[in-house]
Amino acid sequence: MSGKVILHYFNGRGKMESIRWLLTVAEVEFEEHYLTNREEYLKLLNEGSLMFQQVPLVEIDGLKLVQTKAILHYIAEKYNLHGKDLKEHVMINMYAEGLIDHMEMFMVLPFVTDTKPKLDNIRSKAEERYLPVFEKALIGPVYLVGGKLSLADVLLVECTLMLEEKFPDILKEFPNIKSFQGRMTQIPAISRFLQPGSKRKPLPDEGYVKTVKEVFNITGPFP
Repeated sequence: MSGKVILHYFNGRGKMESIRWLLTVAEVEFEEHYLTNREEYLKLLNEGSLMFQQVPLVEIDGLKLVQTKAILHYIAEKYNLHGKDLKEHVMINMYAEGLIDHMEMFMVLPFVTDTKPKLDNIRSKAEERYLPVFEKALIGPVYLVGGKLSLADVLLVECTLMLEEKFPDILKEFPNIKSFQGRMTQIPAISRFLQPGSKRKPLPDEGYVKTVKEVFNITGPFP
């Protein structure tokens, strides 16, 4: 097996985007194999590469990793982005899983006709449940846990940028988070990732939706 890190997913954000972010911050080169039709998905399935019949799939270190959180934890551990001890590790995981829960709310938007109720819910959850936690955590520290960059920081900057794409003023009442975002986007790897032509994916479009539905053979309303 090649020593390269290979990502198998759609040519779009979805659950792979956080993995792209983390590999980028770890300065790990990766290549992507995009699913464009159902036959490609079935091939991975028949090869036994998809433990739970789902993507993302990441080939790394001779392993075929599935399940987004497991993949993120592996990369974070491998590249020293997961804290120095068990207590830091669990704090990073708590922050990270909260952020993943929130970002997953965005993933259904391209597949629904009436997005307003879901957008309203995303905003209210952000302002009432998620952002206050991070605003408080960043009163003094530069980073969320242990005084150094971690998986939690990477996911927080990704999440805040996603929120601002939909609600440009949402960080107005969260100055600590806005300052944190500014610091993070100055990190060279992140700065490059935010430039045109990087491996960061744009907002999902109709082509992305069509491909996902074809690959998973979804003919009715998206579940």
